[in-house]
Amino acid sequence: MTTHIDRLIQQLDDASGSSYDAHAELIDIGPDAIPALIGGLPSLGGFGQLTAIEVFEEVADPRCGPALIALLGSDDSTVREWAAMALASLKIDGAVEPVRRAYRACLERATPPDWTESVGIRWALTELGARTPVVPPHTARLRASAADDAPGWPSAHFAEIIDDLADHAQVILYSQFWRVDTGRTYGVPGPGLDWELDWTAPWEHLVEESRTWSLLEASEAPAGDSIFVTPDWIDRADLHPER
Repeated sequence: MTTHIDRLIQQLDDASGSSYDAHAELIDIGPDAIPALIGGLPSLGGFGQLTAIEVFEEVADPRCGPALIALLGSDDSTVREWAAMALASLKIDGAVEPVRRAYRACLERATPPDWTESVGIRWALTELGARTPVVPPHTARLRASAADDAPGWPSAHFAEIIDDLADHAQVILYSQFWRVDTGRTYGVPGPGLDWELDWTAPWEHLVEESRTWSLLEASEAPAGDSIFVTPDWIDRADLHPER
């Protein structure tokens, strides 16, 4: 069995197709595959390590914690991001400080706060209870008025949310839109505005620049009773996390 598992692990690097079958079989094998998968991680390339992270998440065996923490030091930004998110989704003990260090390293590399690695690691810190997003009272009330299972805020209140966040010195990074139909949630395209912030600018300028772009987005955003929006935003403290 061990030899078979080892073969499956080596197939995880094959992006042409066999990795998908190996991924599914390793999940079916479950916890018995985890020790060999942990041991085989260093021999895998980026694609194989990402697939291994998916296996770890599906099997949900806490023994993978140290291996995921080690992957936070990968040279591949996507591997670092996925490892942080897996540590959070699996609630691995002892993950907070390593993920904090990974986020500080991200900032030291001058990775923009709206890039996926930064977003993913911040999400992980939030899920681990190590980061609390600033949610102004009015924005919180608008969300509470939506259905319990709604993915965010009713899009009709999008402009209000933007102004409320900006008035509380929050920088809005991007927003996603969703349609809820007969209990199911579907992603829907937004305006697709191509905007970038100059992260060397003063914080106050970033706040107002993100307000301007987001309000323009709101004016063109999909609308309707079944449409919801989930903006992503950061506080000044997210650029200067505690050490």
